[in-house]
Amino acid sequence: MQNGSIFQGPCATTRRDFLRRTGAGFGTLGLAGLLAEEKLLTRGHASLADPLSPKQPHFPAKAKNVIFLFMYGGPSHVDMFDYKPALEKYKGKKTSEFDIKNLKEARSQGTLMPSYYKFARHGQSGQWVSEVYPNVASVIDDFSVIRSGWAESTNHGPALFQMNTGFTRVGFPSVGSWVTYGLGSHNRDMPGFVVMYDHRGGPIGGPQNWGSGFLPSSYQAMPMRSKGIPILNLKRPDKITTEQQRQQIDLMKKLNHDHASHLPGEPDLEARIESFELAFRMQTAAPQLMDLSGETEDTKIRYGIESGKRTSYFGTQCLMARRMVEKGVRFVQLYSGGAHGDANWDAHGDIRKNHDKHCYDTDKPIAGLITDLKERGMLEETLIVWAGEFGRTPHATGKGRDHHPYGYTALMAGGGIKPGVAYGETDEIGYHAAVDRASVHDIHATILHQLGINHKRLTYDHNGRNFRLTDVHGEPIKALIT
Repeated sequence: MQNGSIFQGPCATTRRDFLRRTGAGFGTLGLAGLLAEEKLLTRGHASLADPLSPKQPHFPAKAKNVIFLFMYGGPSHVDMFDYKPALEKYKGKKTSEFDIKNLKEARSQGTLMPSYYKFARHGQSGQWVSEVYPNVASVIDDFSVIRSGWAESTNHGPALFQMNTGFTRVGFPSVGSWVTYGLGSHNRDMPGFVVMYDHRGGPIGGPQNWGSGFLPSSYQAMPMRSKGIPILNLKRPDKITTEQQRQQIDLMKKLNHDHASHLPGEPDLEARIESFELAFRMQTAAPQLMDLSGETEDTKIRYGIESGKRTSYFGTQCLMARRMVEKGVRFVQLYSGGAHGDANWDAHGDIRKNHDKHCYDTDKPIAGLITDLKERGMLEETLIVWAGEFGRTPHATGKGRDHHPYGYTALMAGGGIKPGVAYGETDEIGYHAAVDRASVHDIHATILHQLGINHKRLTYDHNGRNFRLTDVHGEPIKALIT
């Protein structure tokens, strides 16, 4: 056995080739990237064979699971949750006439444009919500609204990376990866971290938004499609029995254990086998999870899952998310908006046309998710996060609005978050986070805190430095925590 070859001679094949040919359909499975690293073992976090084994939090957790509702493209805070009557007062006035910090770094300047939508206070909390989100308005008392969010980049790619990983550059672990690294998985028959992207396509940067970066690959997300077959290549080929498949996996395990004994510095083989084992177990668990036939029609309608309605796409995602956390999936991320232009929330051309569409698509499903979780007694232990990569400018770009990281809105509910809190403020025109500013790092620190994780203690040694999700920044937002 030389140079990684199983057999020698002119017909020699590498282990990689062998695994690809004998994997019975698993080779292209989204789980094939589940890899581990030996140094994790030496630090006492988990066994190499089971990197997702459950781990104890740093302190008692308020939340067991997270559902992150990601509005890709940049939803407009001043058209949805951040009511700014001054935009009507100063309508047509140029942003250059205001003393605005960072104005020179902004992507564009223009004239102030009031919202097309009417705002009203809702619920006992009196939170401002525009008419474009009527169903969310009906459950707004369950949410805390962070109206003073801010980020660092005006471009989609870096802004997406920052909201997902804490950094504007590629190569860093996503928040879901950090969570599964820190806590493991509840259910060994399902992945700990799942992402469902929009039926129109994924966001800019694709898998780098939910990858594990320098963490062991075991902690990256398993992607699921919201249209068609959710998980490709999961079904066992008809001509292969369960027993035969078991024999194949056992053979691969033996070969790789033999090989790994000579290469202790290459732990990927063990984790690759673990990915096959998980896929094997998922062949029973996953189809049951994804079968919605047992859900009542009333439940489906609550989520907006009705024949011919656009709400069915995101509604299905939300219902699947509830079913996943019910079965122990630790972190679920759902994307509204895919590809480019008006297929996502990037409303440059016409804010009303764009947001009418995307708000309609997500409004009923989100309210349905909150109501369903409450009725099942699950909201208390499930943290809901609603956010995009940034907001949109108070000034106009034609009938639309430009990218805007200097002030935006994010929402949290459940999982020990105080309901009905309005946290922070932007300035008079909604340009800058001005009062109780909340950075992306603060939001991430809050997510980890609710899961019982001290964000300063959850670290990983990479290239001689202890990295963390929040880098050297961030604190949990205490005003939101029960």
